[in-house]
Parts: sequence; structure tokens; C-alpha cells
Amino acid sequence: MSELATMIRDLGNNFNAKAEDLGTRLGELEKRAAREREYDNDNFDAGNSLAASLVASDTFKQLNGGVNRGRAQVEMAAITSANPTVGTGRSASTSLVPAQRIAGIVTQPDRALTVRDLIAPGKTTAGSIEFVQETGFTNNAAMVAETTQKPYSDITFNMKTAPVRTLAHLFKISIQMLQDAEGLISYLDLRGTTGLKLKEENQILFGDGTGQNLLGLMGQASIFSPAFVPQDATAIDRLRLAALQVRKAEYRADGIMMHPDDLAALELTKDNEGRYILGNPAGEQTARVWRLPIAETTAMPTGTFLIGAFSTAAQLFDRQQVTFEISTENSNDFELNMATARIEERLALAVYRPEALVAGQF
Repeated sequence: MSELATMIRDLGNNFNAKAEDLGTRLGELEKRAAREREYDNDNFDAGNSLAASLVASDTFKQLNGGVNRGRAQVEMAAITSANPTVGTGRSASTSLVPAQRIAGIVTQPDRALTVRDLIAPGKTTAGSIEFVQETGFTNNAAMVAETTQKPYSDITFNMKTAPVRTLAHLFKISIQMLQDAEGLISYLDLRGTTGLKLKEENQILFGDGTGQNLLGLMGQASIFSPAFVPQDATAIDRLRLAALQVRKAEYRADGIMMHPDDLAALELTKDNEGRYILGNPAGEQTARVWRLPIAETTAMPTGTFLIGAFSTAAQLFDRQQVTFEISTENSNDFELNMATARIEERLALAVYRPEALVAGQF
């Protein structure tokens, strides 16, 4: 009997030790589960948890109602197919799968700026540019005999004025946005300046000189009037005839402006054997025709070209280069916690030699 009692006592001690160990492990699991529930409550909608779906299922309710044996199955589609960032209690920062935020702002593509690079640059501190332009020259120079009357020649002049004009625009923005949106000021500066330069290019080309507009190159250029037109003339032929017109005005063309559609049409021109006239498409080459570089820009209308001696024909003067300023003292900005951003420049365009430019149609 003593041996049996000893065996029973050992079994009891062993059971108590294992029960205590299991109790310790269970306590740790309960603590861990509590921590995970706290994290889940901060990041997930409890109504969509797997456990909640299981408890809500009809099969589980039957099991809970007294059925001795069975299986509860939950369809996972309702959990995995849910939009991760929309719905009650969800947002981009609290969704099941948080979205990855890409830094910066995706902008629309801008037109490449080319016109300013073609003409001579300049600076001024005045409100306008004045220059004297020769408008006529009667050359009566001749060989004369001794003691005879020498002929008179004549030159006429005209005073031209290119007024300085202001190009500007404004943005309204809240103080909170300026404080909270990192890099917003730099972005406004970049986009505002780009918008200003796009309008500047349009003014240099097509300004009509009325009101506060510049008087642009296209409005002062000579109209394309070829000395002759060969039979079956192509666009390439017309460009050569326009360069000839510039040359006959005693200038040498140094560039051509056209729309990308027209440049593509030129480059796709083939001879009777299917070979490209303007060169090998696989070769690396600058767009040129008749030895003149081509500046393609969507600022030019399709089917229109401008050719000329740009560097000597005109000059663009900067009175004030592009400036970016922000103020809270405009209108009722101070009361409304608003700010006004201003981007502006002042410039003048002087076209000295209009006959050095020729504008025409293909």
C-alpha cells in the first residue's frame, strides 16, 4: 500500500507542476492576445475580423445551440475582396493594406521652350527700348568726270519704340497649406514660372502689339513670296525658297521654326525608291534641312514655318527677370489666413530687321 500511495502522490505532484506550467503559458497567451487586440483595434475594422465572421455564421450558431458535432466554414471572399482603403472606419492610413505614398506631385508635360534661345538676349533699366531704323537708301553713287557735279544719295530713318511690358499671374493659397505641405512653395515657384515662360513664348511669336501685348516676330516678319516655284514643289523646296528670300534681303538664315507634325512630314519624305531623303532613320543627327537647324515647337501652328537670321533680326530685353513673391497683406488675406503668390517678369522685344525673317505656309 505504501508503494501505491507513493505512486499516487508522485502523479499528483507531477500533475500540479504541469498545471502550473500550463497556467503560466495560458497567461502569456492571454497577454499577447490582449496586445494584438489593442493593435488591431487601432488599425482594422473589428466588424471584418475572421473571428467575427466565424461567430456570425449560421453553422457556428447551430454548434453553439447544442449540436454535438459539426464544422463551421467561413467564405474568405468577403474578407479578401474588400477595397483596402474605403468603407466605414477605413482610410489610406488605417486600411488593411496601407497605400504607399509616392513623394512629390505628378505634373502634366510642358512644351519645350525654344524661341528665347534663338534671338539675342539683352538687359535694360529703362521703361522702353528706342532704336533708329533705316527705312530707305537711295544710292546714287556714280563715276564722275573732273569738275562735274557729283550726285546726291539719300537715307531715311524712323524712330522705333519697344515698350517694356509686364507678364504676371497670381495664386491664392491658405497659410495652413504653406505650413503643412512640404515643398509646396518650391512647386508653386516651378509651375508658376513655367506658366509664365509659356505665355512669354507665345507673346514673342504672336503678340499683336495692342494693349499690353508685345509686337511679336510673326507679325513683323516678311510674308513668304518665292521668286519662282518649281514644278511639283514640296515642303523641302518651299523652305529652300524661303531661305533664298532671306538671302536676297542680304541676310543669312540661321534657323527654322516649325510644328513637330511638319518636321515629321519632312523626315518621312522618301524618294522613288523608298529611301528617306533627309537621312538614315537609324543615324544620330540633329534635325536639319538645307544646312539649317530646325527648332520644333508646338507653339507654331501646323503647316506654318518661320525662317530667318534670328540672331540679328531681334533682341529680347529683360527689365525684370522672373520673380516669385508671397504676401499675406493682400485684400483680406490676413483675416482669412490666406496668402497670395505672385510670379512676374518685365521684358521688351525689339525687332531691328523684320526683312531678316520670313513667315509662310508649307
